Amino acid sequence: MSPIEKVINYLVEHDLDGILLRKRNNFSWLTGGSANHIVLSDPNGVSDFLIFRDKTYLITTSMEEKRILEEECSNVSFAFELISANWMEGTDSIIRNLISNKSVVTDSQFDELKNVDADLIRLRAALSKEEIVNYKEICQTTAFAIEKTGKEIKPGMTEHEIAAALQTNVLEKGLNVHVALVATDERIFKYRHPIPTYKKLRKYAMLVICAEKGGLVANCTRFVHFGELPDNLVPIREKLARIDMTMNLATKPGVQVGEVIQAGIDAYAEQGYKDEWRYLHMGGLTGYNTREIIGTPESNHLVRVNEAYAWNPALPGVKSEDTMLVQEDHIEFLTHTGDWEYITVEVDGKKYERPTILVRNVGE
Repeated sequence: MSPIEKVINYLVEHDLDGILLRKRNNFSWLTGGSANHIVLSDPNGVSDFLIFRDKTYLITTSMEEKRILEEECSNVSFAFELISANWMEGTDSIIRNLISNKSVVTDSQFDELKNVDADLIRLRAALSKEEIVNYKEICQTTAFAIEKTGKEIKPGMTEHEIAAALQTNVLEKGLNVHVALVATDERIFKYRHPIPTYKKLRKYAMLVICAEKGGLVANCTRFVHFGELPDNLVPIREKLARIDMTMNLATKPGVQVGEVIQAGIDAYAEQGYKDEWRYLHMGGLTGYNTREIIGTPESNHLVRVNEAYAWNPALPGVKSEDTMLVQEDHIEFLTHTGDWEYITVEVDGKKYERPTILVRNVGE
């Protein structure tokens, strides 16, 4: 079933006349990967879809109309009517006229319309074959970019310089950056969500990237250490890998997200870090957002085949994060390249490779 068919079925099931979709990710989802953004920090785009059961409108302004039609919507799989407004006046009055006296909801803030974006998460979370093909490429591109960066950085670089190198390696491949975190040395141990600073790298670096193309977001974290690992990092990286695999293997069709989180909490305790899970969320459902749902013990979303998850458990000085896809009887790590340093974790007689700290020579 196509995204537009899913949306129309949703309208019928909820006895609604229409839905106003303004968010960039929903535009990409509906169009099969097209983009309607200008300002990268704005979750909404510059053209909206107003979808009724029997008709769809594409609403934009005169300054955006030509590019949106020619470059983004020339090959969409559904029919729509374009309505273009003067850029000085905007589109709000047009939308108000079209939805007058109708039962309409939205994915963002617009007047008094009900926001149902939480419902849309479930509609878009189970990926189609075409989306999976695209997502695998996005994830591989992202993973190679962050790992390339990890192999190129040098002691003496500032965190800003490392972040710039990371983003350059992503942007040159046609992806947008949603999150780029960098921390070095003691900042890795102090902060779980560290934005880059002018601090210079001495020995240890954490790189985090969430990169998007066509609405789909790849999530990945990698660590690099120059010189022999200190004694405190050797055992803790192994403990983290076990927590990581516990959560990933618990992510099975029909299991509630809250159950996966509880499995992670239990794994933290088994590894001797009972309360560490409290200091950083452990990730959750991903796809058309860096996290569509951030998992908590109370999360009741049921895991489904072809959903993507990015779990990110952390212990002092280390974190694990990859994007993976749920299949009927196994999981697939989409950001695994096979070209990094790995640690082997054995669960129920089966061995799994998880990325660990890349150790580089100081003189490299």
